[in-house]
Amino acid sequence: MASRSERLLALIQALRRHRRPVTAQQLATELSVSVRTTYRDIATLVAQGAPIAGEAGVGFVMPPGFMLPPLMFSDEEIEALMLGSRWVAQLPDAPLARAAADAVAKIMTVLPDRLRHRVEDAGLFAVPRTPAALDRIDAGIVRRAIREERKLRIAYLSDAGQQTVRVVWPVAIAFFERVRVVVAWCELRQAFRHFRTDRITVAESTAEPLPRRRAELLTEWREAERIAEAAV
Repeated sequence: MASRSERLLALIQALRRHRRPVTAQQLATELSVSVRTTYRDIATLVAQGAPIAGEAGVGFVMPPGFMLPPLMFSDEEIEALMLGSRWVAQLPDAPLARAAADAVAKIMTVLPDRLRHRVEDAGLFAVPRTPAALDRIDAGIVRRAIREERKLRIAYLSDAGQQTVRVVWPVAIAFFERVRVVVAWCELRQAFRHFRTDRITVAESTAEPLPRRRAELLTEWREAERIAEAAV
């Protein structure tokens, strides 16, 4: 049987997974506890400062931004965070790599001694098998356009080396071992396209917002990919 602290942590994690209000019954089923226990645990978390909004019969939701104390992370969770950060720190995207290295340093400073020593001695390393393709642009421009939901003007090289200038609506970046690919709606092709960052020679953020929300576009892209895979 899980301890009370483990149960409270599991409840927080469950609330984090749901972006819309979720009922106590749904939470109880997900966590394999009674509805009464769920209500009691929610009350405990609220008393401890967790910003959980909602009410019985309607549903509960916890907005993003609530920070968990480091003692509430398990050994495996800390190791996963560190391993992921170390992998990102090796990317040719310098600003993102620096941010990952800074995140590792911050994590290490707040960890209790037991977990800090566990991470330092874990022997977990992220070693790329092949050299990554170097970007021709500052990928931070692309990430910023994605966050701010703004159009990008790019110059892009095809496989044959021909360059075209396009206006795109960036929705995501996929990180592969050797390359990074920008997922975007292309106004020139009037369809979703994938652009390798090492083939983007110019990237300029515009002041023009995306015509539709990025989440909606991302859903459309996923559906288009699903249909394309099914047709193969």
